[in-house]
Amino acid sequence: MKKVVIIGAGPAGLTAANELLKDNRDEFEVVILEETDVIGGISQTVRYNGNRMDIGGHRFFSKSDEIMKWWSELMPIQGKDAFDDKLLCREKPLEKGGPDPETEDRVMLVRDRVSRIYYKNHFFDYPVTMSASTIKNMGFFTTAAAGLSYIKASMVKKPETSLENFYINRFGKKLYSMFFEGYTEKLWGRHPSEISADWGSQRVKGLSIRAVLKDMLSKLFGGKNKKKEVETSLIEQFWYPKYGPGQLWEIAAERAQKRGAKLLKGYSVRNIVCNEGKIEAAVCDTAEGEKTIKGDIFISSMPVKDLVCGITGEELPREICDIAEGLPYRDFVTVGLLVKKLALENKTKIKTLGNIVPDCWIYVQETDVKLGRIQIFNNWSPYMVKDPENTVWIGLEYFCAENDEFWSMTDDECIELAISELESMGVIDAEDVLDSHREKIKKAYPAYFDTYAYMDRLIEFLDGYENLYCIGRNGQHRYNNMDHSMLTAIRAVQAIKEENPDRFDIWNVNTEREYHETKSGGE
Repeated sequence: MKKVVIIGAGPAGLTAANELLKDNRDEFEVVILEETDVIGGISQTVRYNGNRMDIGGHRFFSKSDEIMKWWSELMPIQGKDAFDDKLLCREKPLEKGGPDPETEDRVMLVRDRVSRIYYKNHFFDYPVTMSASTIKNMGFFTTAAAGLSYIKASMVKKPETSLENFYINRFGKKLYSMFFEGYTEKLWGRHPSEISADWGSQRVKGLSIRAVLKDMLSKLFGGKNKKKEVETSLIEQFWYPKYGPGQLWEIAAERAQKRGAKLLKGYSVRNIVCNEGKIEAAVCDTAEGEKTIKGDIFISSMPVKDLVCGITGEELPREICDIAEGLPYRDFVTVGLLVKKLALENKTKIKTLGNIVPDCWIYVQETDVKLGRIQIFNNWSPYMVKDPENTVWIGLEYFCAENDEFWSMTDDECIELAISELESMGVIDAEDVLDSHREKIKKAYPAYFDTYAYMDRLIEFLDGYENLYCIGRNGQHRYNNMDHSMLTAIRAVQAIKEENPDRFDIWNVNTEREYHETKSGGE
């Protein structure tokens, strides 16, 4: 029996554990090392005073049927209406024989995707559409300028040497300056001209004005029973666990343990012991002191920077150390606010509890506030909120660097700033705030600048360890979605079981062109 040590109990690590043990439990001994006491990594659900927070927002939708099946087997799709849909008489596609979310907890909800941009006190569709409301909000002259700018960008393409050029090629300089430039700089702390176009390729994928127009036309003329192509960023419904993403990963952890996996929480990997091209052990800091966990195979979802810088037992090339040490990250702070009501008026035709705006996310383009996004947890799932009929539970997302001025604020200082920014934007009145909470997440977003340009050399170095497999967002230093992270784990397990030394399929998840293209599916 081979002992497999998995570093990290996030989506990638837990997927790997379950895949290793699902068929032949006598083939592998699996140990999962988790630095914190929480399951799910950035996909965790935070509980606070009866309300729940989703760190970052997680839509359960994938172009991979393999992943959709994985999720639905773990949490069945709802067969009866959820609390808010029932009260508002909203229709949702229900799974015959599926669980009732009003009486059962292990259930995946079907939710409407509404995400908009808040810019100059107006709402714009996200992704940007050329709808009547967009034209009205921008005004005739701005719309005309945007159109001319897009035509120019379509005729004269810029070399995609930066994220800035990537966006301009797809949207034109006018729309880029309005809806991408300021927000991107807020997110990464760098101007888009300094960021690799790789980020756009992986996150925006096939989205462009052309894709937006194609989607609009297909809705007008496609017909309900006709197959259509769907861009990931244009989906209109998604799945969501009743109590947030962490619920699914807690269930996944339970299943892995029932299958024989050993989950060790509070095990922070400090060093990786190597010898003659193989990993021999992980040295961990724990509450009981230093622990050394030996293994035959190691699957790592820990940050590449920490993995490489923690290698002991052999001297690393200086170049490799420099690349690893220079890999950048953005850290993340969420401020949860419980309010009596929002000051924003719901001008849509979508019915909601308390007639609040229907958005899951609101992207904040205003450059005079630090706030990046607003989550409205009531709209993700009514079960995330203790009293969804009389209160609104929102999450304010801030991007920063560990130990910078914002990160180092006290809870009270940070919450006070968040409230004042929302007031200045006309989103809430301070007197309506009932409760608050702050969460800080390190290395939430691997960034695409500085030594990232030499990531291929680091990959080649890591692949030199015959029993090491790097998976997940931080494990590959790639801004993967949750489904991509899971796929890297599935591909790694396939390689392990087949004793295939080639790591190409593992690193290639979320880079191959066909994954970025549209997925045909019945409507």
